[in-house]
Amino acid sequence: MSLDRSLKTKNTLAGKRSVLSRNERIAKLTADKKFDPSKDKALGLAKTKA
Repeated sequence: MSLDRSLKTKNTLAGKRSVLSRNERIAKLTADKKFDPSKDKALGLAKTKA
């Protein structure tokens, strides 16, 4: 017996994420010269879209 279409799970991680992780944000902000790892703290960073 097969599962009904409505009961099958969809791959939710395949979609585009709206917010980056902390490491990804630091890399992006450093590339944009908005974050200096030697002076700024990694906590309380602004959220950046992917």
